[in-house]
Amino acid sequence: MQIDSAQLETFAAIIDEGSFDAAARRLSVTPSAVSQRIKALESRLGQVLVQRGKPTRCTEAGEAVLRLARQVSLLEVEAIAAVKGKVEGLRLPIAVNADSLNGWFLPALLAVPPELVTAFDLRQEDQDHSAELLRDGTVLAAVTADPRPVQGCKVRSLGRMRYLSIASPEYAERWLAGRPLAEALAVAPMMVFNPKDRLQHRLVRKVTRRRLDPPVHSIPAPGPFVRAIRLGLGWGMIEEEFVEADLAAGRLVEVAKGKYVDVPLYWQHWKLDSPVLETLTEAVLQAARAGLHSP
Repeated sequence: MQIDSAQLETFAAIIDEGSFDAAARRLSVTPSAVSQRIKALESRLGQVLVQRGKPTRCTEAGEAVLRLARQVSLLEVEAIAAVKGKVEGLRLPIAVNADSLNGWFLPALLAVPPELVTAFDLRQEDQDHSAELLRDGTVLAAVTADPRPVQGCKVRSLGRMRYLSIASPEYAERWLAGRPLAEALAVAPMMVFNPKDRLQHRLVRKVTRRRLDPPVHSIPAPGPFVRAIRLGLGWGMIEEEFVEADLAAGRLVEVAKGKYVDVPLYWQHWKLDSPVLETLTEAVLQAARAGLHSP
């Protein structure tokens, strides 16, 4: 059984853009043409591939087809580039956790020659969950905390991102001074990035050997998250490299001095004979050597 490449491209566009109309605009065709292509693809495979909602999403059956669509698109663009001598229209979807994206990762993209990639499509996702975007075909590569390779993927160790427990001096004086740390952490307001962020809880368990339930503020953006800690709204885990100067100057303090949480990171990408993925992987490994602790 063969699958029409235009149908695959249309299916990927619907998932990427979140609607049939947006996919039509991206592909410069009518919404009716998009709908007909998907109906034909679903009829050929005998499966519903798209959840019709806002936004549109893959069904479980559609995940395998989306992975195929990504692979075909990449290899097709590279084959055309080999003939014409330049890349046209290659969008490379990558999943990266917020702290890596805010720190060591971006220089890797600058190291990829612009003639290899037209555009990077970065998806921000927690390192403990980014592997799911590989499984469902959303991305071609990901920074992840999972050392187990997703089926059909290669995995490489990147290094360890170190986090320190940080607060403002005023916050520490108000909430932490004059009592045992375990007692203070039970009531002191804590910052988290989002519900998936468990770094602060891991530090609490490491220090107290207990499960505590302090008040929690959630701010899902790196800049405001750090600013809230600086202002004294709560304590939180921040990458070591971003706070070393402030700790030395006394503008910030460690909540649990000498304690830290290391997060091992891995690079996973699909097993494709792809010059683009090989070049990107080497650039990511080089950036990780410069910006992370050794594995």
